[in-house]
Amino acid sequence: SESRNVDVQEMDAASRTGIDDIREIIEGVRYAPVAARYKVYIIDEVHMLSKQAFNGLLKTLEEPPPHVKFLLATTDPQKLPATVLSRCLQFNLKNMPPEQIVGHLANVLEHEMVSFEEPALWLLGRAASGSMRDALSLTDQAIAFGAGSLQEATVRQMLGSVDRSHVFTLIEALAQGDGALVVQTCESLRHLGLSASSLLEEMSMVLQRMAVHQATGQTAASDDPDPDMQRIADLAQLMPTDETQLLYSI
Repeated sequence: SESRNVDVQEMDAASRTGIDDIREIIEGVRYAPVAARYKVYIIDEVHMLSKQAFNGLLKTLEEPPPHVKFLLATTDPQKLPATVLSRCLQFNLKNMPPEQIVGHLANVLEHEMVSFEEPALWLLGRAASGSMRDALSLTDQAIAFGAGSLQEATVRQMLGSVDRSHVFTLIEALAQGDGALVVQTCESLRHLGLSASSLLEEMSMVLQRMAVHQATGQTAASDDPDPDMQRIADLAQLMPTDETQLLYSI
């Protein structure tokens, strides 16, 4: 926990990619652990190692001494040679759902005594794309941006994300065939300086949730922690299923 165990060594393969760096590990493997049960080598971003470095490490991975454990961490397992992958147990870390990120952020902020609005946490939870680390660093930025507190308006401004009320208005106008309101909503978003790509991304997320509602035949949203779910459920009743799919495809 305190990063001072002599038997646990971490190497950043992004900055130490060569065979010489791997030789240090290979030479150290021969010696027994000093205090712990095992010598543990953590190689971060292992896919960045050179071909020669992988070849040098392969023999040790094939027949590691019983007192040694290797932990190879990577965001791109497909870049690892098949010879290395075949000698590893592979554990895939799943993306965290937004509601889990929101729950953890709320817990952290309560402990840190930082005031927050829950809709602001949902914005951060969705922006993190399943990564708790990204969510925490975004939250740090948002606290600094909001002068010590997390307000929905300031978080939305920081992320440059579109207010979902605009998205709901737009989808409702499309469902009712109200061309004038569609143009008016797009114009107001343009005047606010919000990007069309973030609007389309937010729309696709809402349409996907609507499609799930339509496919499962749910009419209420009481089980879903997303505060916007009731509005999404109402829109799902308003639009034909084939139109929802068409808009999502577009």
